[in-house]
Amino acid sequence: MAFAFSGFEGFEKRLELHFFCDDPALLQLGLRKLDFDCIHQTLQEVQCTVVSAVGNSYFDAYVLSESSLFVYPTKIIIKTCGTTQLLKSMTPLIFYAHTHLGLTLSSCRYTRGTFIFPLSQPFPHTSFNDEVTYIEATLPPNLCFRKASIMPSKSSSHAWHVFTATTDSHALYHHNYTLEICMTDLDPLLAGKFFRRPGDGRSGDSAGREMTELTGIDGINPHALVCDFAFDPCGYSMNGMDGEWYSTIHVTPEEGYSYASFECVGSRSSDVDVVHVLRKVVQIFRPGTMSVSTTSLGNEVWRKVAGAVEPMGMKLRSCAMDQFPDSGSVVFQTFSPLRRKSGH
Repeated sequence: MAFAFSGFEGFEKRLELHFFCDDPALLQLGLRKLDFDCIHQTLQEVQCTVVSAVGNSYFDAYVLSESSLFVYPTKIIIKTCGTTQLLKSMTPLIFYAHTHLGLTLSSCRYTRGTFIFPLSQPFPHTSFNDEVTYIEATLPPNLCFRKASIMPSKSSSHAWHVFTATTDSHALYHHNYTLEICMTDLDPLLAGKFFRRPGDGRSGDSAGREMTELTGIDGINPHALVCDFAFDPCGYSMNGMDGEWYSTIHVTPEEGYSYASFECVGSRSSDVDVVHVLRKVVQIFRPGTMSVSTTSLGNEVWRKVAGAVEPMGMKLRSCAMDQFPDSGSVVFQTFSPLRRKSGH
């Protein structure tokens, strides 16, 4: 992972693009037919690379030098941290999908938290206004139903930035939910498990596997196929695959700007136990601050969040809700410990 001058920016930028096509035969593999050169060239624009990859019958998952990429037949999710220029992936992805595969963009969703080091971000990530202006100029005009919002919390340093656009305000492309957890001020002892031993001589994959087991990350979803990677001298990323559902974790463990994220996608009818997942994540990182953003069509998932983490010593500090075209409800909740950790 590359370091910004002021410290490494853990907070990810996340982009989700959905496509459609009138020919069902083209949709069987769809975006998964993009050759690796197209993916590589797109990531060059963003300024990151693939370090590990795995796939199943539903999708392909890539661990990047700066977070993750997921490719399904009709959607792509890419999230990157640091000083990457994530939104520069939009033009090549839309172009390759259309010219190589005959797919047309139908919806776009962009989300991020509040940067720890905002002044280190390059254009177009210099402000949310700049990001929205850039996205709107890049999107084709048929995505005419658009909304941008900054969802606040009680802390001025924690807000959730959301932009969505779709071709049809009544279409709902997301029949599932997305859970995005951002954590800062990690417990130093737990964060220390994401540092490699100097001169260990191990590959990133091998060291990553050890971290997955040592920290208990493999217990979040024991059924998932995990693709993990440990950076040198510190830092960790993993992608989990459980059927058509993914999960992903990224850790920046340095004290002073420690950060970890967990994200998963599931459906209300899937076997993903949201309460178990949330409690395991809190147990693994013990954050000083935590935000949970839930995007879903109903209210079943976000209502479980506070009840899951409050027994772990976390108190709900704020809750904001908004509606977005094609994404349904976005609920942004922030938490901090009932008792501050010693030394803070």
